[in-house]
Amino acid sequence: MPASNRIVALSTGAVICALSVVLAACDGGSKLSEEAGYGPDPTLPEPRSTWLPTVKVAEAVGWKQGEKPKAAAGYQVSAFASGLDHPRWLYQLPNGDVLVAESDAPPKPEGMSGGGIRGWVQGLLMKRAGARNPSANRITLLRDADGDGVAETKSVFLENLRSPFGMALIGDQLYVANADALVRVPCKEGETRIAAAPTKVADLPAGRNHHWTKSLVASEDGSKLYVGVGSNSNVGENGMNEEDNRAAVLEIDPASGRSRVYASGLRNPVGIDFNPATKELWVSVNERDEIGDDLVPDYMTSVKEGGFYGWPYSYYGQHVDTRIEPPRPDLVAKALKPDYALGSHTASLGFTFVEGTSLGPDLQGGAIIGQHGSWNRKPPVGYRVIFVAFKDGKPSGMPKTILDGFLGENGEARGRPVGVLVDAKGGLLVADDVGNTIWRVTAPTS
Repeated sequence: MPASNRIVALSTGAVICALSVVLAACDGGSKLSEEAGYGPDPTLPEPRSTWLPTVKVAEAVGWKQGEKPKAAAGYQVSAFASGLDHPRWLYQLPNGDVLVAESDAPPKPEGMSGGGIRGWVQGLLMKRAGARNPSANRITLLRDADGDGVAETKSVFLENLRSPFGMALIGDQLYVANADALVRVPCKEGETRIAAAPTKVADLPAGRNHHWTKSLVASEDGSKLYVGVGSNSNVGENGMNEEDNRAAVLEIDPASGRSRVYASGLRNPVGIDFNPATKELWVSVNERDEIGDDLVPDYMTSVKEGGFYGWPYSYYGQHVDTRIEPPRPDLVAKALKPDYALGSHTASLGFTFVEGTSLGPDLQGGAIIGQHGSWNRKPPVGYRVIFVAFKDGKPSGMPKTILDGFLGENGEARGRPVGVLVDAKGGLLVADDVGNTIWRVTAPTS
């Protein structure tokens, strides 16, 4: 490395360390147990507004040779595929092949700084946490033809995309949600590479892309696609004119490309899936920052057509966020309370429902959530994969940890779980974007 680059790297590291020490020292940390932020009625303390949130960044270091996460008692975990480049989201084709989106944030448009010194500081922190690297911009196919739980085929399936994330197959067309557009390509069963150029179906909100991921799920009959689009800010500080069609779930007609807002006020709806028992659409949502270690809980919720969930004017129902000017009491009065809190700052990204009994009696009839982990809470939370049982169509009880050990003893991030998927052979796949691995969890054998 040239001397000038070493100086820049050292300077950046020094800035991050100094900021972490100063900002952490200015905050007393969480005053509640982690469990208080979970369930249908989480504890919501008084907000404490700060210019920057608590900074407690887990430096991304990856796994050493032979290391792996820790599975729940009786369960086994192994590497399904490794050597990937920031794997984020997973999708399984009907023949059992697994697609993984290797993706990171797109570059900011020219002239759009992303928040001045505040945005610059947060960008440094995200890079330390393992994000904000050049995006691979591709989808890779993983195939386990012999069924031994390890993908012996790893091939570039589709490339030259723009920060791809969500995927959905309807008939012989594969739909991909890029950071700026929904596109499709013809997809034949068994092929390991698609050479055809993608066709644009619909534009998706882009610009500053404060939240760039675009999750995707198709309706059961394939007539509609639902896209999760995050906000362009924390709480509207970039102006509400930049939030058009954002902080929302969009419904798109794949035939015509026409789209509409299906539900709004969802700050960053990342995980998205249909509950197989009730046929309701559900999302996992990352909530706002900078009002304390214990606010605001991320959550999962059923999504009502036309529903408004508060952002940015209120949180967890009708708790008013006084930072927003002008206030909108008319919207707050309509804000729906989410179904189940998932802990403040846990970054609950991955989300999928469990069908069948392949994961054993303890993991049936509920949802699995991949918690990417906090960077702005003291002490850190998340960095694990959890299961929440459902009863009568609603979440029930406290979460059970399926996979953890991503956070090392010294506070470093050996991995960070994102997308989760129950595969056709009955295992749970977990995308780890710091460990660059897809982990596979299997149930105890009788």
